Amino acid sequence: MNKGRKITGGKYHSNRKKKFYEIKRTEREITIGDPKRKDKKLRGGTIKKVLLNDNSVNVVTEKGIKKTVIKNVLETPQNKFLARKNRLMKGVILETELGKAKVTNRPTKDNLINAILIKE
Repeated sequence: MNKGRKITGGKYHSNRKKKFYEIKRTEREITIGDPKRKDKKLRGGTIKKVLLNDNSVNVVTEKGIKKTVIKNVLETPQNKFLARKNRLMKGVILETELGKAKVTNRPTKDNLINAILIKE
């Protein structure tokens, strides 16, 4: 049968609308570009900073942490088509000035990008 229909063909009606905090938000797409951030209002008056674009990454090396420029996204384990769009997310392998690096945090939540240098 059709979705949202009873066996007799009648419709199911919701007893109320969704509340603001129940509404699904749009997915944030973080790409390589000039740094761009945005403030987002949350429940209870909290303000969260959200990352939209960035071109730098904090890379952990043997000598310490260095901030470098992102050149390109090489591969994305979740979906190979996201690498073509240069989408930044956890687990992505980046090409940086220091070499290949793997993103270890969630840039959509943390407002910055952290990575570990991959030995070749």
